[in-house]
Amino acid sequence: MRLTGLTLLSALAAFPAAGAPSFSLPVDCELGTTCFIQNYVDQDPSEGYQDHACGALSYDGHKGTDFALPTLKAMSKGVDILAAAEGVVTGTRDGMEDRIITPEGIAALNGRDCGNGVAIDHGDGWVTQYCHMKRGSVSVATGDKVTRGQPLGEIGLSGRTQFPHLHISIRHNDAVVDPFSSETLGTCGGAHTSLWADPLPYVPGGLIRIGFEVDIPAYDMIKDGMAGRDRMPAQAKALVLFAHAFGSRPGDTMVFKITGPQGEVFNDTVILERTQAQYFRAGGRRTPQGGWLKGTYQGEIQLKRDGAVLGQSATTLLIE
Repeated sequence: MRLTGLTLLSALAAFPAAGAPSFSLPVDCELGTTCFIQNYVDQDPSEGYQDHACGALSYDGHKGTDFALPTLKAMSKGVDILAAAEGVVTGTRDGMEDRIITPEGIAALNGRDCGNGVAIDHGDGWVTQYCHMKRGSVSVATGDKVTRGQPLGEIGLSGRTQFPHLHISIRHNDAVVDPFSSETLGTCGGAHTSLWADPLPYVPGGLIRIGFEVDIPAYDMIKDGMAGRDRMPAQAKALVLFAHAFGSRPGDTMVFKITGPQGEVFNDTVILERTQAQYFRAGGRRTPQGGWLKGTYQGEIQLKRDGAVLGQSATTLLIE
């Protein structure tokens, strides 16, 4: 059947009715480790955008929450999308290709921006919509009764999207509700009424993944999950540490440190100059004459904003 419930939603709810349901984490992953929240509902009614915490993790007119995977490799392994609450499936779509959309490809979507997906009615006017599912993964059908936490399919890259993620929209009587701030749409900051059964922390930005390479890797290789190694020869071209991160703001700093058997090899601080949804930075040194000393090397990256640590991560490399 044609799934009209999978068009992206346009209306915004101001105050959900009393007795709103609670919703569980709709993805089978560990927030902050194997997945992260890339975007929240846009709280700015103007042409600008801001999330419920007055941050920049949204974009103009965004009406859902994006649970993102770190790489396409992680997507290919399969990460389940879960029903956030019990209900009845009112529509599905499958069969759309998993691919990064280009400006030239938007028209061909023909309004199917959600891609492969599922819509579930939870009663009393409450509906959840799950978008960008992997082709061939949708495991429920219209009319099915589902329980909280039941797999619906897998995170994919179908529809209008640039990265593998689940876009989940919650609406009440056809108006979008922000599950992080269900009674304060149109504003940001202050107290929030969460609809999550287990409140989810707000993370304003952070590191997605770090790794070593023998040269500055192409961004596509980082996003694919192909960049990063745990060993390299002593005569490799260079020793490079890279970071893939999200949610930058002007003035954020990223500190790179590499140490090895000879002590400190590299120490540099990069100042980020603009707001970016996702980005990468890299730094390191060319291989010295005679090659690197063999042994274990440690890479550490720390991301800071206004003096506070947003994220830090470490990795090791064996030079042999």
